Amino acid sequence: MEIVPLPLLADNYGYLLIDPATRRAAVVDCSEAGPVLAEVERRGLRLEAILSTHHHYDHVGGNEDVARAIPGIRILGSRADAARIPAITELLDDDAEFEVIGSRGRAILIPAHTSGHLAYFFPDDGPSVFSGDTLFAAGCGRLFEGSPAQMMQSLGKLAVLPEATQVWCGHEYTEQNLRFAHDLEPTNPDIIAKRTRVEMLRQNGRPTVPSTIGEEKRTNPFLRCESAELRRTLLSRFPDLSTDSTAIFAKIRELKDNFRG
Repeated sequence: MEIVPLPLLADNYGYLLIDPATRRAAVVDCSEAGPVLAEVERRGLRLEAILSTHHHYDHVGGNEDVARAIPGIRILGSRADAARIPAITELLDDDAEFEVIGSRGRAILIPAHTSGHLAYFFPDDGPSVFSGDTLFAAGCGRLFEGSPAQMMQSLGKLAVLPEATQVWCGHEYTEQNLRFAHDLEPTNPDIIAKRTRVEMLRQNGRPTVPSTIGEEKRTNPFLRCESAELRRTLLSRFPDLSTDSTAIFAKIRELKDNFRG
């Protein structure tokens, strides 16, 4: 399966999934129909399915227009979010298996950013996971419909995937996320190296996706609540902060919500 990132809206990514042999295609998170349909036509593809990670408009805003353009297209999404995902045709529960363009996938329910957020994991030819707005490269989504403990649990479900799993996230936030990560762990060599690499990519107008699960474990503060350096940084600034992991996570999320670095 070939994966093609599509820059959409201001800083979103949609992803074309392509079977090179048959030219069958699916798209993850169709925020706007025009660029997706244009790229499908340019590449001579047959678009068969949309996979929606969650209900926010910047991830599903193109669903209805594509459904009108391609009658009968499959639109997959979370059963828990069914009422909020436009034109949905197939409802997926946690751990549900499905198939698109000949590739086998598994839905992973990862609530907190939204209550019905799904990730789509493809174990073969990669493997790859499409994490929407839950796991970003060096970051995680805001807690619009969940708690810090719930987000920690959701991220934990992704962190146990094979370390080589490619992470395809919903937005191009990596550069700022790494500035924040570096602020919390200023001597972490993996963060320093990845920040340098990402800054060069962005200077050249190139996407920073994909990351990998292994990279995220080494560089993402939301997966590093047990890091001694990160804890020292937080406790030096907030001496009364509880050392409970959920409290540490909640403080990281609070700081990131207000970070302007």
